[in-house]
Amino acid sequence: MHKLYIGNLGDSVTAEDLIKTFEDHKIPFSGQFLMKNGYAFVDCPDDHWAMKAIETFSGKVELHGKRIEVEHSVPKKQRTRKLQIRNIPPHLQWEVLDGLLGQCGTVENCEQVNTDSETAVVNVTYASREHARQAIQKLNGYQLENNTLRVSYIPDETSDMEGGQRGTENSRRPGYGPRGGLRGGSPSSGMPPKPPHADIPLRLLVPTQYVGAIIGKEGATIRNITKQTQSKIDVHRKENAGAAEKPISIHSTPEGCSAACRMILEIMHQEAKDTKTADEVPLKVLAHNNFVGRLIGKEGRNLKKVEQDTDTKITISPLQDLTLYNPERTITVKGSIEACCKAEVEIMKKVREAYENDIAAMNQQTHLIPGLNLGALGLFPPSSNMPPPPPGNAVGGTPYGSFGAPEQETVHVYIPAQAVGAIIGKKGQHIKQLSRFAGASIKIAPAETPDSKMRMVIVTGPPEAQFKAQGRIYGKLKEENFFGPKEEVKLETHIKMAAAAAGRVIGKGGKTVNELQNLTAAEVVVPREQTPDENDQVIVKINGHFYASQLAQRKIRDILTQVKMSQKGGMGMGPGPHPQGFTEMGSPTQGLTQDHQPRRK
Repeated sequence: MHKLYIGNLGDSVTAEDLIKTFEDHKIPFSGQFLMKNGYAFVDCPDDHWAMKAIETFSGKVELHGKRIEVEHSVPKKQRTRKLQIRNIPPHLQWEVLDGLLGQCGTVENCEQVNTDSETAVVNVTYASREHARQAIQKLNGYQLENNTLRVSYIPDETSDMEGGQRGTENSRRPGYGPRGGLRGGSPSSGMPPKPPHADIPLRLLVPTQYVGAIIGKEGATIRNITKQTQSKIDVHRKENAGAAEKPISIHSTPEGCSAACRMILEIMHQEAKDTKTADEVPLKVLAHNNFVGRLIGKEGRNLKKVEQDTDTKITISPLQDLTLYNPERTITVKGSIEACCKAEVEIMKKVREAYENDIAAMNQQTHLIPGLNLGALGLFPPSSNMPPPPPGNAVGGTPYGSFGAPEQETVHVYIPAQAVGAIIGKKGQHIKQLSRFAGASIKIAPAETPDSKMRMVIVTGPPEAQFKAQGRIYGKLKEENFFGPKEEVKLETHIKMAAAAAGRVIGKGGKTVNELQNLTAAEVVVPREQTPDENDQVIVKINGHFYASQLAQRKIRDILTQVKMSQKGGMGMGPGPHPQGFTEMGSPTQGLTQDHQPRRK
């Protein structure tokens, strides 16, 4: 993906004009410009510089009175299912983007691309060539929140497998990740794959005044660091304009990350000494809040051990500093360079272990949750390859309806009564923070009886808010040791639905509910002997670990949505693709085999 197409060139534009334009903007290129009538081709050294050229030039730079267009040059035979969408508003709700993409067809994978631009970029793989063609026609030039989307093909190396060989489920065959590479773990074992090392970057926070020294003249210093440590380093200079500190992401093996960290720390210490700006330069590591509890450990034991073993002083920023857009906490390490480097190794070892455990818990099921972009939910670091990070995020149909506010959902989550204090927190601080972080209303219902062993937590919000809120509730119970170290957190959740829809969830002879259990690994029960409430609603009970429960909830919501659409006669909505894994009547089709024996309740 290093070759670029340069279009909208005037007849008088020459190769020398393009060379000067690239050199003026310090964009390197390889070989000569291949000039054609009205367009040209050129090679870039790597993907990073190709993307940089597109961001710098396309629609922004004029040559002889015409704005040039720059995009990836893709051979016709590889213009199939893969697209790149640029100029996405940075704070756009992922559910809105997912809905927009879903209008053009079924999306097999959507992953965010790390760039230096102020707008977002995603790579999208559609289920078919026709869906991708429709997406280019509909979305290229589409106005979204005052931004004009730019859509272009990117090479699809699997294009020669189109038609008879590829099959509709090729991208989900066991043992293969969303990028087609073989994952760890045996494809036939049924065990969750474990990566060779957690695919999570080391994130540092450095004083803005030292960023120049870290980059060096014309980037020489940072190039030297990346070369010596075999790492990719992103200095996020445009983030938090005017801030006193800037984040740096280091992508490499754990050893490569640690080596780069040491070199950066040494540069900062030398710069502080030369400029006499600081007596001490602490190491600051950014870690996602989801992992920090396990780093700290019960009663702070893990963190205390790291301090003792490395002869450092470690502090962690408070929960109050977290926001929906900043789910990371700052781990500040004070000590000598050697001590700080030792502490970084131990800290990131704990963070990677927590990350690997969370990935394993997904057990290859997350790609079956229609419409949920897990990488955008704030549960995993945005720069990791997590759902999209993530193992493939399948987007089926129009997940939450097209535009406008997503539908509010209410879920009742049952937690141990003795865990209520942990969820509420001191003076209600934790539940308020959780509510703000998730964007959901979270209330704890009064106990039904004085000796009730379980309490009901009422969570109200759209799908992504549900995912965040419930995920943190599960995580908090694990962190606070309400479940044993080797015990999986399993909670019961209830969803209310119209009594008339219960039959659709159960299915003929209980087929749908049994297949739901096989597909999701959760227990799903619709009690038959229940009396509808005053709103003519009944409950469906779901019991399982977090990802199993979430998958079951989404599948049930799909069925209920289909019921509503059939009652409305599909007014104002096109038929669109059916939610992934279910036919129109709600019986499972994808991901199910005849070998599974349904678990009955």
